[in-house]
Amino acid sequence: MSGDDMQPAVTTNGVFSEPASLRWFGTAAIISIGMIAGGYLLGDGLLRAKDAERSVTVRGLAERDVTADLATWTISYSASSTSLAEAQAKVRGDTQSIEAFFKDLGFPAEALQPTGANVTSFTNEGITTYTVRQRLALRTTDIKRAQKAVARQFDLVGRGVFLEEGSGMAYTFTKLNDIKPEMVAAATKDARAAAQQFAKDSDSGVGKIRDATQGYFEVSARDGDAGGWGSADSPYKKVRVVTTVSFTLD
Repeated sequence: MSGDDMQPAVTTNGVFSEPASLRWFGTAAIISIGMIAGGYLLGDGLLRAKDAERSVTVRGLAERDVTADLATWTISYSASSTSLAEAQAKVRGDTQSIEAFFKDLGFPAEALQPTGANVTSFTNEGITTYTVRQRLALRTTDIKRAQKAVARQFDLVGRGVFLEEGSGMAYTFTKLNDIKPEMVAAATKDARAAAQQFAKDSDSGVGKIRDATQGYFEVSARDGDAGGWGSADSPYKKVRVVTTVSFTLD
């Protein structure tokens, strides 16, 4: 490069300007610095993204034995006769026998309420038979007394009352919301224990929860449902919940 090339160029209005070669080198330097900085930031971002992907998803289980706090018994019975009045009279007598049965067991009168009645008829060879059906419902929070009533329901047969199939006591646990928070916490703790075991096997540490999904609460018979004819519901229940939790790994 000659000495003339290094001399400042003069514009037509008399103002000096830098040579083109210096401007090119300055622009190239700025671009290079930008590419280096951008590459560093991109690489650092990828490393952080990779670290964020380090996680484990596990399930946690919590179970609790509970006792039902509500008992309901739908009692269905009927009477048939070629005389509608006779069928009605039989049903009224059965109703009085059922009311006396529960009164003898110590239930208040309002615990037993009628829930429906109907009359059907069938004619065969000119003879009409009437069937009168009645339903009563027992509702009580006295679980022990309800169990006693179920155990002695055959006494109704001795009073001349024949219950239709499908009549039976049902027990319900209504305080699920009271135990939900504790059970979810227990299930999450169980999930963390599983994650810690996984982390131990992979030389990692368990971090924070990334996301979690609470499963449905299931209430079932504690000792299983035997099923079959004559099976009865049990007041002893088991509450179960499974949570799915994702933990970050350090």
